Amino acid sequence: MEKVYYVSVGPLRSNSYLLIDGGSGEAVIIDAGDEPHKILGLLKTGVKVKKIIATHGHFDHVLAVDDIREVLGVEFLIHRADQVVLDILPEATLRILGIRLKPPRPDGYLEDGDIIHVGGLQLRIIHTPGHSPGSSCLLTGKTLFSGDTLFQGTIGRTDIPLADPQKIVESIKSKLYTLPDDILVYPGHGPSTTVGYEKRNNPFVRA
Repeated sequence: MEKVYYVSVGPLRSNSYLLIDGGSGEAVIIDAGDEPHKILGLLKTGVKVKKIIATHGHFDHVLAVDDIREVLGVEFLIHRADQVVLDILPEATLRILGIRLKPPRPDGYLEDGDIIHVGGLQLRIIHTPGHSPGSSCLLTGKTLFSGDTLFQGTIGRTDIPLADPQKIVESIKSKLYTLPDDILVYPGHGPSTTVGYEKRNNPFVRA
C-alpha cells in the first residue's frame, strides 16, 4: 500500500512528493523543487528514500535535488529528453529569479515504459512530451504523478522554450485519458484531481 505526502515549495509553489511503500518503508522523492528542508521534513521514522525522480527539468522541479542528494546519498533520475532543459536552467533562473543557478547532473535517465521498484510498488514511467520534451508522468496502482502535464482544470504551459502545444494535447489524450477514470492525479502545482474529472471537465483537453 502506498502512502503519499507532499509540500508546496519555492516561488512558483510547486508540489514535491514523497511516495512511500507502506510495507517496506522504501520511498522516492518526486520533483524536489526547492526548499530542501521542507522536503526532508516529510521523512518519517523508518523511511528509506531510494531515488529522486523529476517529472521534468524546469528549475521549480529540480532546485533542491543537489542538497537532498548530498544528505541522503541517493541517485537522481529524469527522462533523457529533458537533459536539454537542464542545460538551459542557468539562463532560465537568471531571467526569472535574477540569479544563475547550476542544474543538477542526472545519475541516470528514464525512458517511456521503465519500471521503478519502490519496495513492493511498481512506478511506471509514462513519457508525455509537450510542456517539455522529456515531461513524464509516474503511475503506480491508482495513483498518477502528472508533473506539469495535467492539472485540475488546466494543462501545462506551452508558451515557453521547447514546449509544444500539439504534443501536450496528444500526450494527454493518448496516454492519460486512456487510464481508468478513478486514477487519482497528483499534479506539479495545485490540488489533486482524477482522470475521469479531467476527461469530463477540463476545458483545454476533452476526452
